[in-house]
Amino acid sequence: MSGTQREEMRVPGLPAPLSHYTDAVRFGDLLFISGAAPLDEDDRLVGEGDVVAQAHQVHANIGKVLAHAGASFADVLKVTVFLIDVDDRAKVNSVRREYFGSAFPASTLVEVSALAVPGMLVEIEAVVGLPG
Repeated sequence: MSGTQREEMRVPGLPAPLSHYTDAVRFGDLLFISGAAPLDEDDRLVGEGDVVAQAHQVHANIGKVLAHAGASFADVLKVTVFLIDVDDRAKVNSVRREYFGSAFPASTLVEVSALAVPGMLVEIEAVVGLPG
């Protein structure tokens, strides 16, 4: 990949980064999407206490990054899902099916004791193979 450019992306319509990171980084034909939070574009938590509503917001935010990069959920190679309660896996998975359809990304699930914003129940990061 000699000469490949690294491109940091800030995507319109997403909440502001909570610390020193950007929404996504493109390197060649790979896109690395930072952990998507269930926050709206005004930095407000969506779906307080409702993991399904939060999962929809997280996937909508990932969708904005994908669209900005010219990709879709079918191009997602790998996701890492962070849950406060691993028993919410089935609820989040049902939302994931709505967005991914027949595409099956590689996936890792991690239960955590807390996420960056109080009240967050789910966060998802992704690695994407960008279409040529």
